[in-house]
Amino acid sequence: MQDTLHKYLPERAVQLCFDLIKENKVHLKIVNERVTRHGDYRRLSNGQHQITVNATLNKYRFLITLVHEIAHLVAFEKYGRRIKPHGLEWKRTFQYLMLPFIRPEIFPSKLLPLLARHFRNPKASSSTDANLSIALKRFDEQELNKTYVFELPYGSTFRIYNGKLFKKGNKKIKRYECVEVHTGRTYLFQPNAEVELIID
Repeated sequence: MQDTLHKYLPERAVQLCFDLIKENKVHLKIVNERVTRHGDYRRLSNGQHQITVNATLNKYRFLITLVHEIAHLVAFEKYGRRIKPHGLEWKRTFQYLMLPFIRPEIFPSKLLPLLARHFRNPKASSSTDANLSIALKRFDEQELNKTYVFELPYGSTFRIYNGKLFKKGNKKIKRYECVEVHTGRTYLFQPNAEVELIID
């Protein structure tokens, strides 16, 4: 298990994560990328705790996702199954479990202030924290033709992961109104949504 973790985590986080996995009897599955989620936690019918994490995540996002899912397990075990999945009990548990990791030996110094801000009140997904998400994506393996919605000029056309085309519109508070080309329907996009710019 530790050898596997070395492939996916920052070096100094491996032992801490291994201890968390062992202590909480986690069955960890590293899976092919799912576009809609970074990871998930399930209690199986045999009582086993299964956590899946996407293999394609960079090591910092992998670490945050793994601890996020372990926090679900720990919160449910401590407070009961009736708590909200991303409610106060989970937030406190996630903060507590992440504390030993938010150090310069594990995360690059550029990420530390963003992580400190994020973990004052962690969200259901680190992707909804646009500043942190953009900073984390800088450590991804770069793909050609990928960019973020916030970088696109007004009125430009872009494609998302499922092939649908959109035109970028105005910013509404934090998100951008974009019109689906085929249907004319308006959707809101996070500024850090990763898209492919279409150049005519």
